[in-house]
Amino acid sequence: MSEALPARDDTVFAPASGFGRAALAVVRISGPAAGQALDALAGGRPPPRRHSLRRLRDPASGEILDQAVIVWLPGPRTATGEDMAELHLHGGTAVRSAVLRALGRLPGCRPAEAGAFSRRAFLNGRIDLTEAEGIADLIDAETEAQRVQALRQLDGALGRQVATWRETGIDLLAAAEAALDFADEGDVDDADLDAALGGQAATLRDAIQNALADGRRGERLREGFCVVLVGTPNAGKSTLLNALSGREAAIVSDIPGTTRDAIEVRCDLGGLPVLLVDTAGLRETEDAVEAEGVRRTRRRAESADLVLRLVPVGEAGADAPADRPTLLVRTKADLADAPPAKAELSVSALTGAGLDGLLDAIRQAAEASFGQGDALITRERHREALTRAATHLDRVAGARSGHPPELTAEDLRLAVRALGEVGGHVGVEAMLDRLFSGFCIGK
Repeated sequence: MSEALPARDDTVFAPASGFGRAALAVVRISGPAAGQALDALAGGRPPPRRHSLRRLRDPASGEILDQAVIVWLPGPRTATGEDMAELHLHGGTAVRSAVLRALGRLPGCRPAEAGAFSRRAFLNGRIDLTEAEGIADLIDAETEAQRVQALRQLDGALGRQVATWRETGIDLLAAAEAALDFADEGDVDDADLDAALGGQAATLRDAIQNALADGRRGERLREGFCVVLVGTPNAGKSTLLNALSGREAAIVSDIPGTTRDAIEVRCDLGGLPVLLVDTAGLRETEDAVEAEGVRRTRRRAESADLVLRLVPVGEAGADAPADRPTLLVRTKADLADAPPAKAELSVSALTGAGLDGLLDAIRQAAEASFGQGDALITRERHREALTRAATHLDRVAGARSGHPPELTAEDLRLAVRALGEVGGHVGVEAMLDRLFSGFCIGK
């Protein structure tokens, strides 16, 4: 890990289970005073990694707080790399609150902030940054596909691959710097060295670029396949959104222009995450608020993975962005005088006719977008760092005979640094707070 990221010397505690009434409530403690906390509350520590039934007492008053199962986990072979303890309490709110108050009065102990335990695991080398991100993704996973991808990340799929690439880069950098150190001795022909480094750098660059050429599957899967509904006012966008999502997410009215801002609904479509977006109706308007809604509609449609262009039967409808995948959907099919053409998707949100066909079309578009196989890259941060690494390696691969060896070494050094950023080995101090603040308390 980076030497600029010191381990903490305080002790934190937090509930690791959900809030509210439950059968059990688990409280985690991590840090150098975890053992003393058990001594104070439980009258001593049980054998390591053995569950023990104890009465917990308030150290200040001696009052019994709960009869609980406790576990003592001495470091460094723990989840955080520190001394840890767990208190398995009865799940009442009053019990949990009393124990947390007692812990808060102990010297050196304080309530944990969001992500504190995972952050300590990272700082102590128990996980790398990609695995920490996998934890966050697993907590946030709403569909089966997201769960599987998050588990691969947590298992270290990306971290192991990038570590291999980084080791190769370090070997190339060592060879380049050795050539610089012994340049005056003439033991190595510059042309031969340039060719050898260039060939190996090209191989490494190609491997990274192959991973980058994945159609952003990982990011799409994390964020969801974005489907934007566009059409004129009263084309049935809000009604269709409610029908597809199975709930009253949007206000439905006969008054044109009811929807002024985008309404987002997340759905699980056959295990795939789909984000449905209802938007303001497209039309010319003098109303400043509605006009802003129309502008936002066009902007959302331009970034959509799929645009549903909703056109009521018998009408021409509004245009959709020409450069986005688009499905023409005829709405209000129950009002049609004649059956729609077989080539058209037609739906009636009122009767439910055609909804299954539309959902199937969206699912097929999402499957095509996500592609086949497992994604390695799941965040823009990974992609940006790997792109920089590939760029520096490309310079080494394309260097001609006589290229200054100092520049070759510098490009290799920057490539290694960029690869190190992915796993959190260098240059990540500024983003740690952003990452771990999104975790649950107690994780």
